[in-house]
Amino acid sequence: MKKKVASRLQVAEVPPPKPFGQLPSRRQLLWHELEFYGFIHFTVNTFTDKEWGFGDEAPDVFNPTAFDADQIAEAARASGMKGLILTCKHHDGFCLWPSKHTEHSVRNSRWKRGRGDVVRELSGACERAGIKFGTYLSPWDRNHPAYGRPEYIVYYRDQLHELLTQSGDIFEVWFDGANGGDGFYGGARETRTIDKFTYYEWERTRAMVRELQPEAVMFSDAGPDVRWVGNEQGFAGNPCWATINAQKYVPGDADAGHLGRGDFNGAMWLPAECDVSIRPGWFYHATEDGDVRSPENLLDLYFRSVGHGGSLLLNFPPDRRGRVHENDVAAAVTFRRTLDKVFARDVARGATAKARDVRGKSVRFAAANVADGRRDTYWSTDDGVTTPDLTIEFPEVETFRVISLREYLPLGQRIERYAVDAWLKGAWAPLATGSAIGSRKLLRCGPVTTKKIRVRITKAPVCPALSEVAVYAG
Repeated sequence: MKKKVASRLQVAEVPPPKPFGQLPSRRQLLWHELEFYGFIHFTVNTFTDKEWGFGDEAPDVFNPTAFDADQIAEAARASGMKGLILTCKHHDGFCLWPSKHTEHSVRNSRWKRGRGDVVRELSGACERAGIKFGTYLSPWDRNHPAYGRPEYIVYYRDQLHELLTQSGDIFEVWFDGANGGDGFYGGARETRTIDKFTYYEWERTRAMVRELQPEAVMFSDAGPDVRWVGNEQGFAGNPCWATINAQKYVPGDADAGHLGRGDFNGAMWLPAECDVSIRPGWFYHATEDGDVRSPENLLDLYFRSVGHGGSLLLNFPPDRRGRVHENDVAAAVTFRRTLDKVFARDVARGATAKARDVRGKSVRFAAANVADGRRDTYWSTDDGVTTPDLTIEFPEVETFRVISLREYLPLGQRIERYAVDAWLKGAWAPLATGSAIGSRKLLRCGPVTTKKIRVRITKAPVCPALSEVAVYAG
């Protein structure tokens, strides 16, 4: 008995690897777990058939005939989305809640005789559906007469304060990079430009978000929590690092290609979000009812966004009824069912995972941890072993099409390059090589029929901390 106790104590004394580089915050770790969530573009543009409103639209234009927040939230949940981000105010300046700071809102619309509140209703519907709620508040306002002057920033923060205090728990606050141009501006009908580096005083605005919604991540070209991926097509670069050297960026000023790639061991933990619409436009247009993305296309985008270590933000634009169109729902739900089939069976569960190098020979860092289905366990090696390999042998010959790799993010993104091999005809044959695992790397490599696979870390500055090697029949 004494020997067993001593052995356990010895195992407990093996220290974990030291963290490497920049590390994610708690709120960023929670965001990484979401992977897939939705955008809701809805405003006067839905009724004027425009993408960007000019700011001179009468509030009466906004009049959904059968608005159903629960239908929108349920469509998102059924599609596998973990949350929804609503365009509470787009560039046209029209507010989907009865803001006390402007007349340009639902309060002066025909909808529900001015007593409606899209933000509150959708926030409540998300809660009922068991998904999260986020807000988008455009910094550019083509309606407000003071845009471009200091007093507008007070107005903007007053509206942000309303959203942050009246919408329940918010998981993400979305700051668009559109910055000035032509607009209505209270009737001035002119072009206004601003200094995007100084005008918005972003540090003060971010401090407000941190105070009022401390668990919310903030998105923009510059973060500070989540970065734009550099395109609106729904895919990340390969590789796409969670860290980046982007201290100089502000919303609306960034190198798109750099955002899509990031930097290995960059100065900021700023993972990428891949935004894309299920239709050609961001707002609903009846002429696009036949142009909804196919389930196959959505599956491809998932592998190129979530599967490259980022997140997928898919836009669902409600129609003039105030519901997600049937075509959009059908495509997204079919995509979800296909995705569920792909990941239905992990053939690595129950397999034997072995590695010659295990940190301190401790079960705490054993190879088996990569196949236990948990994100909070991982395989690691001694500090001097930076290019180890790990073998997973199945109980019987298996055929698979997808491999999922994950790093243990609380210790940083540590693996620079990797390779995966399969045992074929009595020898190891290469399946895939690449850079950047991070939150998740999905490899499509099938069909492959074999008894075992091998994962090799081929380049790393420190010992690895690999949390998952999952192998899916597909």
